Parts: sequence; C-alpha cells; structure tokens
Amino acid sequence: MIFCFSGTGNTRYVASLIAKLLPNEEVVDITAATSLRWNVTGQLRVIWAMPVHSWGMPDAVCAFMRDVELTGAGDVPQFMVCTCGDDVGLAHEMWRKYVSVRGWRPCSAHSVVMPNTYVCLPGFDVDPHGVAELKMSKVYGRVREVVHAIKCRSKIDDVVKGRMAWLKTKVVYPLFMKMLISPKSFHVTDACVSCGRCVRQCPMENIAMGEDRRPVWGGDCTLCLGCYHVCPCHAVEYGKSTRAKGQWMCRPES
Repeated sequence: MIFCFSGTGNTRYVASLIAKLLPNEEVVDITAATSLRWNVTGQLRVIWAMPVHSWGMPDAVCAFMRDVELTGAGDVPQFMVCTCGDDVGLAHEMWRKYVSVRGWRPCSAHSVVMPNTYVCLPGFDVDPHGVAELKMSKVYGRVREVVHAIKCRSKIDDVVKGRMAWLKTKVVYPLFMKMLISPKSFHVTDACVSCGRCVRQCPMENIAMGEDRRPVWGGDCTLCLGCYHVCPCHAVEYGKSTRAKGQWMCRPES
C-alpha cells in the first residue's frame, strides 16, 4: 500500500511508477481518503510517498501519520519515498521518528530528485527548462533503483541529505512551519479567468470560488503551491514574491 501526498504532481508521478513496478500496490491519496482506518495485515509493505517541504515533512503528512489507524502495521515493513528539488536534509529521520512513535517498523528511506517547485522566497524559483527536463529523464531509472531496494527490504537509507542537513531540518524547517505556512498572501490578479483549476488542484480542498467568481483561500493550507503552478494564466500570486517566477506541473504524459 502506498500512502501518497502530492501538490504539483511530482510525488504522484513517482507513486504511480512504483505501483507499476510493484504489482498490486494500491496508491491512496491521503487528502482524498474517506477513512482514517486501514487494515494492512498481510501486506508486503507500506510506502509513504511525499514531497519534502523546507527539508522536512509536509504538515498534511504529519497530521495523517499521527491520526491514521493501521491495523496490523506493527508486522509490516514501512518505507519512505520522498521527492525533492535538490536535497532532503534530515526529513527521512523525521519520518523514522513518526513511524517509530506509532509502534510501526521503519525499514528505509529513499529520495527522488524532481524539478523544483518552491517560489515563495527571494532566490527560489523553478528550474530552467533544460534542468527540469534532465531531472525528469532520470526519474524512471531512479525509481527502479528505489523499487529494487524496497523489494530487498533494504534497511539502508538512500537519500541526498545535502550540506548543513542538521541546520536545514532542525532550525530552518521549524521556523518555516511556524512563520511561512500561511495562505494569507495568496491572491489573484486581473488575469484570472475564473476557470477553477486552482480549486480542483488543491489537495486540502482549501480554495473556493467567491461570489465574484474569483478564488478565495481558507485557513487549511500546507503551501504545496499546486494552485499557483496549475494556473493557466499565471494569475495566482503569493504576495509579491512570485511575480516573474516560473511554474511547474508534473505532466509526464505530455
């Protein structure tokens, strides 16, 4: 069973590849799940697929892992597969702690490099087109490596931690979650055509169309930026920081 969270499609794509390479694995979108009770008794494995947010786990995944009831999970090896633009810091160690606290069995964690999507601070933007294409060209081969390790029940973490991993996850991540995870800066410009794609893209169901047929953001935001990247008119902005920034949606079929 693959529990998946994805905002811009990067992780969803990786989860779908894993499911194809591991027949009979079910991909469960955690934000669309209608139940917090799952019976995994007899399953070969549980895989947690998620993006890395500021060198840590997304809020939505943390909440789900705290609340979900997995019957039989104590006997099933669990794996983490995380997508990142460059590196993960110590996000895999966070995952291990969440799994261990629940009394489950953490086995190994693996990272898959994908095109960058974070654009909300100065100096952060999507990758140039050529860089994004190069990263995408390596994804399938990397996922095959990850699947092989999972089949072998490897207990060795295989992630790109990057430089200053402790500082990124232990200092930057908590500050980011406390101060920068807010939907208050989201708005649309006059370029908005009221297509509703941002509403449909939001995994948290946090966006609704207002009386003026413009999107309105609620308070339940994990800052995945799916709404920003999916807008066909580039009308969604986050304060002034996303102006002139690029967009990326994972559409491998195109």
